[in-house]
Amino acid sequence: MKVLAVADSDSYLKWAACLLGDLPSGCVTELVVVRTPIAPSREQIVAAVNGRAGGPPPVLSARSVRRLAERTQPDVILVACTGPVVDVLVAEVLDDLRPRPVFVSGLPGISVPATEKAWLFRSGCDLFVVHSEREVAEFSEIASRLGGGGAIGLARLPFLRPEPAAPGGNRVVFATQAKVPKGREERERVLLSLAELAARRPDLDVVVKLRALEDERQTHNERFHYQRLWREMGEPGRLAFEAGSMQDQLQRAAGFVTVSSTAALEAIAMGVPSLVLRDFGVSAEMINLVFEGSDLLGTLDELAAGEFREASGAWCAANYFHPAAHNDWAGLLSGLVVSRPRVPARSLLDGPEHAAGRRRARLRVEVPPKMLRVGYRAKRRMRRYLRSLT
Repeated sequence: MKVLAVADSDSYLKWAACLLGDLPSGCVTELVVVRTPIAPSREQIVAAVNGRAGGPPPVLSARSVRRLAERTQPDVILVACTGPVVDVLVAEVLDDLRPRPVFVSGLPGISVPATEKAWLFRSGCDLFVVHSEREVAEFSEIASRLGGGGAIGLARLPFLRPEPAAPGGNRVVFATQAKVPKGREERERVLLSLAELAARRPDLDVVVKLRALEDERQTHNERFHYQRLWREMGEPGRLAFEAGSMQDQLQRAAGFVTVSSTAALEAIAMGVPSLVLRDFGVSAEMINLVFEGSDLLGTLDELAAGEFREASGAWCAANYFHPAAHNDWAGLLSGLVVSRPRVPARSLLDGPEHAAGRRRARLRVEVPPKMLRVGYRAKRRMRRYLRSLT
């Protein structure tokens, strides 16, 4: 089975690389990054693939991805991208490949509560991969209500490796996120609590693990970058700011804290005592609703005191740490490759009412920056460029 994976951002690239590594032996895999405004930097790519055989994947235009697929004729294309890019690639850029590959997509982390938006953008794929039995149930309900799409498969999050952290860890790792908390003041409160912990515990290195450096892009825009905020605050304490591999950070960790990052699951898998902050609310908007009942929810005061804890076993079993025997995505994928569905999955975004939105998304995927200049000649070049893609 030949599998081509296409990623568009740092988090999806990490997910795709790990998911390819969990395919059955004998599969031939290739991984590329499609060029978009949120494409990861070279350093982010290296950290995301974390020593994967074959080296860092190339960054290609969507047109080059199409040519690669025509040349290699993969049995499966894993579209590991944000929703609008999945829709554009599956519905327009790669839609008429012959023979038609099986299209697979999914979500790279916590997806509770399930959203209609995530399903709509990926409803043109034959297999939709999620990572807990709760997510399967919630997306199955959406699928039965809205229609469209293909099968829903279960896979344990591929980067949850049963590798314990090294004994005697001496660092506390704070996993940042671009979307939450949103406000400047809220983020400053987090930094001050981390600094207080560092002052109380000089034996610990307190590390702010960044998703991206200030000049790098990530899956979601970050208005108040933590390192920039710390500098503007006058650096009132002893904190370190580091990028790179989360797994490397956790290997040396004595404690872990986040607002709602998927990295909390990595910490649980590695046996690192953790804390999920609830000071800013526990809700779908804060992306931490799933941690209710986990025994991990705590406060900034508890962070400053270094009060980390273990996750509830019952919660783990229901959320992301199900038995390996329950994983069915690889079997579903093999069945789809053998049967090559005569009727492809039906996208719910087909039709003229979605054409304008898809065109806007397509421009973000396809058009080189030099072609975005305003003017008559630029518009003519744009029209020629779009005609060349059909």
